[in-house]
Amino acid sequence: TMAPPTMPPPTTPPPTTPPPTTTPPAGCAGAVLCDGFENQTGSTPSGDWTVVSPDCSGAGTATIDTTTAHSGSRAVRINGAAGYCNHVFIRSAKNLSSVGSVRYARIWVRHTTAQPTDHTTMVTMADAADGNRDLRLGGQNGALQWNRASDDATLPEQSPAGVAQSLPLPTNRWACVEFMVDGSAGQLRTWLDGSAVTGLTADGVPTHDIDGQWYNRTWRPQLTDLKLGWESYGGGADTLWYDDVAVGSSRIGC
Repeated sequence: TMAPPTMPPPTTPPPTTPPPTTTPPAGCAGAVLCDGFENQTGSTPSGDWTVVSPDCSGAGTATIDTTTAHSGSRAVRINGAAGYCNHVFIRSAKNLSSVGSVRYARIWVRHTTAQPTDHTTMVTMADAADGNRDLRLGGQNGALQWNRASDDATLPEQSPAGVAQSLPLPTNRWACVEFMVDGSAGQLRTWLDGSAVTGLTADGVPTHDIDGQWYNRTWRPQLTDLKLGWESYGGGADTLWYDDVAVGSSRIGC
């Protein structure tokens, strides 16, 4: 039985040259979309992202922020104003249809203002199987919710018991939001900081207060894009930052 080698590891100092600015955020190098916004050179998102305000535009803005970032030195800042036409999003230019029927996403997000009672949206994805209407992740009654633009179904149902199965998005710190949408099975799962959220889970079996309303019709989404921003349908203004965004066909993790 030979003794294990006792030779210390080589003491070569680590290289001091900074990595190229296109280095993907940790853990998502194999994903279809993997972007920490480090390759953004101007003050307005460009290149792999387009600033969009569907239907109408107003006071909302999307900028590259070099003072607040989850990793690296850049993130996207959304100044989100109240009122639908003040909405603003950044839309990925990548063809996300190539991910396939099972889509996993990981988004680091930070915001300043607790989610209001009114309905608001942060993340939207066009659904080719639903007239290209958006599947939306946002909040209502002070907690995170999913919503379908086509029929206004919510996950969870917005009963007190349903809302209690969700969680508010924490303020003034970076939070890791993950979700999985399985278009073939018609299922959706959501994690906040690595923990599954019961009220944001559509498991294929209608459950009162959670996904009963969601399954009031067949749901087999075919998601084609990704938009990050802010949309408010009443009161509700917020400042948000997005960073280290990834979309792929397997779970990416925080």
